[in-house]
Amino acid sequence: MDFIIDPELKYCPQCRDEYRAEIVLCAACGVELLSGRQFLEIEERKKSRSAGRAVEISPDDELVDIRSGPVLDIKQLQLFLEKEGFPSLALGDAGSCGGGCCGANLVLQVRKDDAPDVMDLLNREHVQSTCLADYDTSYVDAVFNADAEETTCPACGCRFSTQQATCPDCGLCFA
Repeated sequence: MDFIIDPELKYCPQCRDEYRAEIVLCAACGVELLSGRQFLEIEERKKSRSAGRAVEISPDDELVDIRSGPVLDIKQLQLFLEKEGFPSLALGDAGSCGGGCCGANLVLQVRKDDAPDVMDLLNREHVQSTCLADYDTSYVDAVFNADAEETTCPACGCRFSTQQATCPDCGLCFA
């Protein structure tokens, strides 16, 4: 996503939202904002790293698996990474049957040195495409414990009695 960075404003390093200069924390992510100047410096470092990155994978490169899945999904992900300047390699998954009703799976590999940047890119794309930045995900690690008197719903944060198997607020079923 290309957008203009104003050095006088602030930006979230995770969701990339823009804020007025006096704002300190991102409303969606809760992380400390960066000034436009800091954000520009980080973007320049990323561009210089990507400019120095080889566009093709060589036989000497150490590769790591980042995703496994159906052929179409992996090919689309590979095109996305290519557009962002990351070379990748899609290989047949030895664990998939590759025939009949289940279809073939591929494993997507990137250079080990590129893996942190690729995972950061995929995380940002996931948050943006699923609109997770627009939702409170602070309850996502909550666990329904049937032995407790009360529990917190991991979907909406509602507190309710464990005598109920369904969250009264959002309807999430725990049975």
